[in-house]
Amino acid sequence: MAAWPLALAAATTAWSHNAICSCFDNGDSTITCEGGFSDGGKAAGVPLRVYDQSGKVLVDGVMSKDSNFTFPRPKVPFRVEFNAGEGHIITIDGRDIEK
Repeated sequence: MAAWPLALAAATTAWSHNAICSCFDNGDSTITCEGGFSDGGKAAGVPLRVYDQSGKVLVDGVMSKDSNFTFPRPKVPFRVEFNAGEGHIITIDGRDIEK
C-alpha cells in the first residue's frame, strides 16, 4: 500500500512540464518561433511544421540548439505546429502572428 503514494508522485512529476512556443514576425518577411518547456528545458530538435488550410506542409523543420526556428512568412493562410510529443503539441494560427 505504501507504494501507491510514491507511484502517484512519480506520475505527477513526469507530467509536470508543459510545452511553450511563441512566434513573432521579424519585419523582413520571416517569422521566428521560439520553444521550450515550463521546467526550463530546451526544445532543440523538436519538429516545427507550417501547414496551409488544407493540411499541406509548407515548411518542415526542427528547432535549433537555441530552441528557435525561422522561416519565410507564407503568402497563404497558415498555421504553425510545435510537436514535442503526445500532450506537448502547440498550434498557432498564422493570423495571430502580428505583422
